[in-house]
Amino acid sequence: MKATGIVRRIDDLGRVVIPKEIRRNFRIREGDPLEIYTNDEGLVILKKYSAMSELADFASQYAESLAKTSGYITCITDRDSVVAVSGAPKKDYLDKRITPELERIMEERVTVIAKNKSERSIPVLEGISHDEYSAQVITPIISHGDPIGAIIMLTTDTQATMGDLESKLTQAAANVIGSQLEQ
Repeated sequence: MKATGIVRRIDDLGRVVIPKEIRRNFRIREGDPLEIYTNDEGLVILKKYSAMSELADFASQYAESLAKTSGYITCITDRDSVVAVSGAPKKDYLDKRITPELERIMEERVTVIAKNKSERSIPVLEGISHDEYSAQVITPIISHGDPIGAIIMLTTDTQATMGDLESKLTQAAANVIGSQLEQ
């Protein structure tokens, strides 16, 4: 565990303020749920809660099914990082942080399609060049009215064209995963 050198006092209602720098670094927004853990040594640990982490196995199976059906790289994300990937090396995608552009698409709750290389693709993961992708489809996952992640299909095949079929596949996947979290 890394010490920050920041000390905060608990107020009379039992609240403590998490410093802005820490919230920004860990992408903790107002209203985000946090899990609270304790251990025998007296440590209190706050962890950003991801509803998608509860469905990690299901998401992995769904990503694999989509990748096999479509032939494209398929990623499933939560609000911060990739939680499942199929059709590409897991080490290149899994647990990688998403970009602010992808966060914006989730907030806008719209499906975005870059049909081929001539259309500008959206950078989806930090530290990974998006120029290598010739087409992509991104659909936000909505649960209880809030964006909680995204389904992403990508391809490096310059001959590939994505369109309505891939859009419908990602929308169906987003609806299934979103409804799983509402149960």
